[in-house]
Amino acid sequence: MPSIDIEHAHGKTPAQARKAVESMARKLADRFDFDYAWEGDTLNFVRSGVDGKIHMSPKKLHITAQLGFMLSMFKDPIESEIRRVLSEKFD
Repeated sequence: MPSIDIEHAHGKTPAQARKAVESMARKLADRFDFDYAWEGDTLNFVRSGVDGKIHMSPKKLHITAQLGFMLSMFKDPIESEIRRVLSEKFD
């Protein structure tokens, strides 16, 4: 099963990082139609064909996602959009 695994360094406070991750999740959810919910410092997101997480630590974010067969052909555009939004919110 194709997967996405991205680490992105940041210099935000935990509260700033959480707010930015929430904003990023809303933007990606609108674009890719998924549901998400927080569990501690991890934002879990899911939709048919995608199961992923955004884990916050003090200096970096770790984004992982497993893509099902149908979405595997969209791995590159999905990963590109995640990286673009990360740069917009965390750089």
